[in-house]
Amino acid sequence: MTTAYEDVVPPGDILTAGLDAPAEDSDHVDIDWGDVEPQHAAQHAPSAFTPGGAFFHKVPDIPPTVWGAGSDVLWAEGEALLVAAPQGVGKTTLSHQLIRARLGLQDSVLGFPVAPGRRVLLLAMDRPGQTRRAGHRIFAGDDPALLDDRLIVWEGPPPYDLAKQPDILAALCAKARADTVVVDSVKDAALGLAEDAVGAAYNRARQKALAEGVQVLENHHVIKRGPNGAKPNTLADVYGSTWITSGAGSVVMLWGEAGDPIVSFRHLKQPVNEVGPFDLIHDHEAGTTSVKDAVDLLGLARMGGVHGLTVIGAAEALYGTQKVERAQKEKARRKLDGMVKTGKLTRKAPLASGDPARYYLARADAV
Repeated sequence: MTTAYEDVVPPGDILTAGLDAPAEDSDHVDIDWGDVEPQHAAQHAPSAFTPGGAFFHKVPDIPPTVWGAGSDVLWAEGEALLVAAPQGVGKTTLSHQLIRARLGLQDSVLGFPVAPGRRVLLLAMDRPGQTRRAGHRIFAGDDPALLDDRLIVWEGPPPYDLAKQPDILAALCAKARADTVVVDSVKDAALGLAEDAVGAAYNRARQKALAEGVQVLENHHVIKRGPNGAKPNTLADVYGSTWITSGAGSVVMLWGEAGDPIVSFRHLKQPVNEVGPFDLIHDHEAGTTSVKDAVDLLGLARMGGVHGLTVIGAAEALYGTQKVERAQKEKARRKLDGMVKTGKLTRKAPLASGDPARYYLARADAV
């Protein structure tokens, strides 16, 4: 059965109506995934109610992590990771590396470990031909049989608008038997994302997939420029309704010109600590990405000698500015205080009113 993209499907028919058929305006070739019920439906339904004590008291200090180390969490389990960037800056390249890591083909991305998963569904909705070429550079050396078994790709538009049919995303993941889904990109998953009603409905689709135990990675776009031509660097600079970023657990922004080998990385919304900011180096031939000269706060504290390192000095180095904003200052303070807690730095209170606190290297082997 071929079902139009805009058709409304009764809830009882979500898993069977049209998921193996293309949208009418798509060149998608059918993939027979078989009849699969939602993987976690049987166990999820009876646990919808949770006792309050267990809900609020049994909370780990650091959430279970898909991508990250310690309190530097870029992608927490059960929370969507949204990567926002303009065209050609490397969000697809970054997501492909995360796919490889989820498949167990590499241990880390950008130097942060990635927990392996079971199976990935890639919704290659935004220029699938370009996605294929970009992925070829990354996956060309991998075993095709393993990729066939553990990576499923949907090419072109989804079978329905995910904001109009919020059950479809979880149903697609169930049919693909995937515990990870990569939405590339959000603008192709739902039409009219600037409208709050559409953004809220798409977020519902995302949350339904998360509730079924699927880890969600999304690629999205940003507005062209920030105020007065500055580069975008806030959640408000992510395109569309506020509910797109509000429903994500972590939001990363990449910025640069299309094809640039070096782009900026900002962690705009964090499950725990802010990671970065830093610059990324894209090796377009190899399809890999690495961190360029990340700011070394321990090294700055060591070089400060008897003067140590102040919060303002750390913020100036981290954000590349001498006009430090209050939020940047507080983020730098949290990073320094975090290093104090781990025993890498010591903090000395101001000797006089108006003097800054100073941070010193705690151990010779800390750098």
